[in-house]
Amino acid sequence: MQSTCVKPPRALPAASVILVREFQDELQIYLLKRHARSGFMAGNYVFAGGILDPGDREYPVWKDHVDLDPADIASRLGGDLGAEEILAYGVAAIRETVEEAGVFLASEANQRAADLKRIDSLRVAGDLPREWFLNLVVSGDWTLALSALFRWSHWVTPVLMKRRYDTRFFLACMPSGQRCSPDSHEITHGLWVSPKNGLMGNISGQIPLSPPTMVMLQELVKYPTLADLKKAARDRMWGSPNSPRLINLDRGALLIEPWDPEYGQPDIEIDARKLENALLPAGEPFSRIWCRDGLWLPIAG
Repeated sequence: MQSTCVKPPRALPAASVILVREFQDELQIYLLKRHARSGFMAGNYVFAGGILDPGDREYPVWKDHVDLDPADIASRLGGDLGAEEILAYGVAAIRETVEEAGVFLASEANQRAADLKRIDSLRVAGDLPREWFLNLVVSGDWTLALSALFRWSHWVTPVLMKRRYDTRFFLACMPSGQRCSPDSHEITHGLWVSPKNGLMGNISGQIPLSPPTMVMLQELVKYPTLADLKKAARDRMWGSPNSPRLINLDRGALLIEPWDPEYGQPDIEIDARKLENALLPAGEPFSRIWCRDGLWLPIAG
């Protein structure tokens, strides 16, 4: 019988925001737990984010409602993407942060606390109408704070996954005068945690992390203060997309990251019996992530 090649699903453009703050001299990251019935990374803690909506691509409108001009957008956030394309990712990132975390990276000419409270009530009610965000910003004369975003990481979901995303992860400092709160629809819980404690919570099963979240918390461990992180973020470029290899096992799966020595080999031999003994402690560098009973864990290569 002649075999047929199944074309992998297209990776949908998506954007995410890593919200950071310094609390009691400790760098903390805001994590959101996806609903247990979510179609992707169900029950995992992630950063606020989602796919780009058609309204996010209305460049003629958005260019007049952001705090950077096209040249600055391209130089600060672009790289492999031009101003128009990266603006759509930036808009989506800010919109998703409002929808899922209740934090609005924007300013209004005559901003009042009541305006932010009204927006929060709207998104918590759920069933937001199409292009609600575009209409909100234009009618309220809001200005999106693109200048608050930094480039951090570019990820593409492995080809063997049923749902695939081409995601730009931005980094942003928590704005003063606002607080994070999950929407209780797509997101069921939110917490501030240090990168090291987040990684430890994942190993214990108390804070189950998605693989990209694990990798980025591991990257953030080396920044002791918010000032150190902001200094590194200012010059950060997108770099090459991080697209792990997925290897399905009889029980669970294994992700091989691009920096793993065997990533580029045609065939990678995996002895599933040895995976349990290859588990690594929190904070230890890793290049492989093992899905054991639904929990993604760092292991040695």
